[in-house]
Amino acid sequence: MANGQLLTTTVTERGRDPTTAPTVLELDGIAKRFGSEDVIGDLSLTVRDGEILTMLGPSGCGKTTTLRLIAGLEKPDAGRVRLQDETVAGDGRFVPPEERGVGVVFQDFALFPHLTARENVAFGLQDWSEPDRAARVDDLLELVGLADHDEDYPNELSGGQQQRIALARSLAPEPEMLLLDEPFSNLDVDLRVEMREEVRRIIKETGVTAISVTHDQEEALSISDRVAVMNDGDIEQIDTPQQVFQQPESRFVAGFLGHASFLSGDVHGDHVDTALGRVLREDVHGLAHQYDGTAVDLLVRPDDVTAAPAEGPEADGRVVYRRYLGPTVLYRVELDGGETIECMHNHSDRIDLDERVDVRVTADHELAWFPVDHREDAEADADADAVSAGAD
Repeated sequence: MANGQLLTTTVTERGRDPTTAPTVLELDGIAKRFGSEDVIGDLSLTVRDGEILTMLGPSGCGKTTTLRLIAGLEKPDAGRVRLQDETVAGDGRFVPPEERGVGVVFQDFALFPHLTARENVAFGLQDWSEPDRAARVDDLLELVGLADHDEDYPNELSGGQQQRIALARSLAPEPEMLLLDEPFSNLDVDLRVEMREEVRRIIKETGVTAISVTHDQEEALSISDRVAVMNDGDIEQIDTPQQVFQQPESRFVAGFLGHASFLSGDVHGDHVDTALGRVLREDVHGLAHQYDGTAVDLLVRPDDVTAAPAEGPEADGRVVYRRYLGPTVLYRVELDGGETIECMHNHSDRIDLDERVDVRVTADHELAWFPVDHREDAEADADADAVSAGAD
């Protein structure tokens, strides 16, 4: 964007559909090694204009390193980084961070303590004319709701206010892309929820493309247009929050995005036989006919099943764990066949520990599933053991 182009110009771009927008960032076969450890290996990713993409994963999975490679704070050992169709790293070329048109919001906000909120926001606009700089800062302070705090110093601002000033400062030079490294980790729990909504609003208002990094599943699902779930230096799945949660492509993704129970079953024609009865095939997402007669595991979340006190043959298992969460209670039920299922109930429901219960699948959406090979392997191992025992 041209020097002096004000916020009101970029706001006209709000409402863009990121699913059809052009690509602004491309990572092609990126690899990064620290010493003898491969942190990133052959990672590829594209980010579209105007979208908020969150890289989600456990500590040490490589998400922050990926962010630093995009920013230019690290050099890749292999592969290419392309911004706006220009190679900024790879092919013998490396563009330094200050020339990439990328803004960064760090975990600790990194505000200058000796500068006011206004001076912090204006810090990256030294080459702007005074009228343009003042107008840009006014626009951004208004956007983040802190126009009345422009003369406050960082130590006079709350954590949420400091974050908004840090965001405004990163947006001030009109970057092509904004990078956020664990942006809510320093805020208390209640403020995190408020600030997630606020930051998403601000990013969408400005129309900037944003990439966030977090290990907080709720944060990633609530703020993002797409989520890239990372594990061991690679992307396991990238899709909309709804898709990665409801239709995970791996057991790792299923488990990392929340409570996940796997209910074993056998496919027979129009249904799947499980320890909790039959689940209709039409209620299982994309279960192809070539899986007839095979073993599968159905993914059930705590809100996909319900439990009720029961006796005799109606009972499927017993409650072995109970956790009160305020509005809800999480129960863990050990089924008579040995499997464990978790279910979530309203706080007013009461089921005691060790109580026998009837468990039913009550999901109102198609269940995800995974093919099962370990049963066949276990049977083969048992047969081999039997043959070996007979030989002895």
